[in-house]
Amino acid sequence: MARRILYIVTEDWYFLSHRLPMARAAQSAGFEVHVAARILDGAAAIEAEGFVPHRLSWNRGSISAFDSLSAVLHLRGLMRELEPDIVHNVALKPVLLGTIAGFGLNETAIVNSLTGMGALFVHGGGASQVTRKLVVMALSRLLRRNRSMAVVQNPEDRTFVASLGVPEEAIKIIAGSGVDIEKFQPLPEPDGVVTAAFVGRMLQHKGVLTLIDAFRQATDGMSSGETLSLHLLLAGDCDPENPGSLAPEQLQELASAYGITWLGHVTDVREVWERAHFAVQPSRGGEGLPKSLLEAAACGRPMVATDVPGCREISIPGETGFLVPVDDASALAEAMSKLAADPSLRRRYGAAARRLTEQKFSSRAIGQETAELYASLIDR
Repeated sequence: MARRILYIVTEDWYFLSHRLPMARAAQSAGFEVHVAARILDGAAAIEAEGFVPHRLSWNRGSISAFDSLSAVLHLRGLMRELEPDIVHNVALKPVLLGTIAGFGLNETAIVNSLTGMGALFVHGGGASQVTRKLVVMALSRLLRRNRSMAVVQNPEDRTFVASLGVPEEAIKIIAGSGVDIEKFQPLPEPDGVVTAAFVGRMLQHKGVLTLIDAFRQATDGMSSGETLSLHLLLAGDCDPENPGSLAPEQLQELASAYGITWLGHVTDVREVWERAHFAVQPSRGGEGLPKSLLEAAACGRPMVATDVPGCREISIPGETGFLVPVDDASALAEAMSKLAADPSLRRRYGAAARRLTEQKFSSRAIGQETAELYASLIDR
């Protein structure tokens, strides 16, 4: 009988976008793969991979006691039915509720992937101080479960988890699912006006408003003393379930005022990097390892990012890009202007960014690393 693994994620699109390589690696290692998520329109894609989808009725943005209890009971029933060898909880809400649901099911090993602390620990992310304290208190207990492993994506998050009392041997750094370096190939620079691109949800804690201000400064010449020819692409949706989301009307007004192109959702992000000369990630924190930067790097694009955990693993000063302070529009404008004005610097940083993905962040290598983690938990 095949071993079973149950992935618990918030929504089907997130699983397909961010966790498909590790699930494929698990399947190749002999696991029967099950996926529990809120299913929007990804059931057919999940089934096409040979995985079994299970519908959850939870709301990604809800943290109410009633909804949480309902989700825990549903998940526990699913675990009892499937009797998985491993439950892999991905992101904060599944980690909390999935681990609670697994209490007493000692034959099941638990992997808890903390994909950055997200908006919860970032000013302006919408979470109260009381909520943060309750979450930290819960994590300090749940992550110490026997036969479990906490997986983080950068050294700072590892330090945070260790500060909760989790033993060092129960914490592992794995760079998410990495990036498919066969799919994302180096791209030539496009013709025309130098273009910067941000890919991500239109959220306050992603630093979108700071980026727009920086673009205004750069193109007004406020950062360098002269006008710069630069264009900005924003690729991503607003998120009405996130309290830190910008309103579509607000974005449309800003884009119109400053000559910015807001693309909304883009199905194939390679189309963005075909149009852009470099990537910009103005995050205010809470990142695990930004997938958008990995994909840009794999396409040979240099980067400008804020100096926060996760971003600094990819945008390396003097090698692949620039790092600037959080919420510093002037510093961001200056870094964007330097990349925009120097084609040779863009080529050098872009080539180094591609090499970095090949050496450290290949999805195939990270999938194998994840499969080895699963094997070690079962052997235990």
